Amino acid sequence: MANKLKLLLLALVPLILFSEAAFQGRQGRCNINKIDAREPSYTREAEGGVSEFWDHNIDEFQCAGVSIHRHRIRRNGLMLPAYHNAPVLAYIIQGRGIFGMMFSGCPETYESPQEWEESAGEGGRRFRDRHQKVENFKEGDVIAIPAGAAHWVYNNGDQELVVVALQDNANFINQLDQNPRSFLLAGSAGKGQSMRRQAGEHEFGNVFRGFDSRLLSEIFQVNDEIARKLQGEDDNRGHIITVERSLQVISPPLRGEEREYGGRMDGNGLEETICSARIRENINNPSRADIYNPRAGRYSTANSLTLPILRLLGLSAARGVLHRNAIIIVYFTRGQGRAQVVNHRGEAVFDGQVNEGQVLVVPFNFAVVKKASEQGILEWVEFNTNHNAMINTLSGRTSALRAMPADVLAAAYQISRDEAQRLKFSRAEIFFSSGKSSGRKAAA
Repeated sequence: MANKLKLLLLALVPLILFSEAAFQGRQGRCNINKIDAREPSYTREAEGGVSEFWDHNIDEFQCAGVSIHRHRIRRNGLMLPAYHNAPVLAYIIQGRGIFGMMFSGCPETYESPQEWEESAGEGGRRFRDRHQKVENFKEGDVIAIPAGAAHWVYNNGDQELVVVALQDNANFINQLDQNPRSFLLAGSAGKGQSMRRQAGEHEFGNVFRGFDSRLLSEIFQVNDEIARKLQGEDDNRGHIITVERSLQVISPPLRGEEREYGGRMDGNGLEETICSARIRENINNPSRADIYNPRAGRYSTANSLTLPILRLLGLSAARGVLHRNAIIIVYFTRGQGRAQVVNHRGEAVFDGQVNEGQVLVVPFNFAVVKKASEQGILEWVEFNTNHNAMINTLSGRTSALRAMPADVLAAAYQISRDEAQRLKFSRAEIFFSSGKSSGRKAAA
């Protein structure tokens, strides 16, 4: 079984699960006898939105080697270009928009036709543009961001855009320490920026600010005023700004977008280069669910088989939906409503309610049961620090108990063969089970 930890981040209740490799080598700093559902620790305000961060120095995150942040981008909000010291896997909780990711050395494949000119500014000047690929995204998309790849995000929808992201600081690509770092290419760290940062804060700032403005002026062949604007001098808008007029970029029409989201590539990914690699996959569409039960829920995955770039990142993701009163019992996963996590000693290290916006870390091989509340549906998205994560169930048609001979169960639990048969075949479902069966509450 591949060593991995999983991070489960719920759309209603973000959760996290991770790989054992992240725990090894830092066992002295890990306390996994008790885990908690975590709320964001601090926020960073900006003109066009707000970013929320979980304290990455908390034991669970240190053990897992990851950090979590969530961005709320208002209408016409532009998250300024930045890159990170470790791979990032993002999930679109709400809204839609466009984004660009820049890879050094890749061609500028989006360009204005020679005969097409667009007015720019009140003076009537006209210009043509050329840039790297720009993509549309929507709710339910998983977006893979390699370490060092600069990217920007723009909310061109009619509602607030909400994005939650995992940064895999323990990834072998990160040659620095385990602190998350973001390098802005414009703007500033946001309102309330202080030279003295508190412990656990996500570190970021404008990389141009540290250079001599005269040197920048010479490199970019611009005047001193523009060089100072590159540095974000006197720019208090923060890392998310508001675009006064709608952002104008070269982008293909949306026709055919749904077909792209619904289908999967037949190739094995070897024909992809970093310049042409697909970097997003939608896991919100019920029609592409990997596991589906109309009464209980559904489960969809995005891994290196469906999105080959995830092999490079060493990450994968999944999304689950539990209907009212539904129960899911899995290995390496986590849920909303009431949840329990049990360790190798048979001790419950977590037993309680989880709520929207919380993050829960579940260590490698810990067993999990989760049940949706009676008030509504439970939905979540998982981030895994393995590009092709596996799940083993403890009950149901494909479970360990179902695979055992009835006599083994009878001897192990000191029950009769008939009772062992009923235990073994009590559930016909694979992954989900409805909360009630034949008027009786289902056993978990």
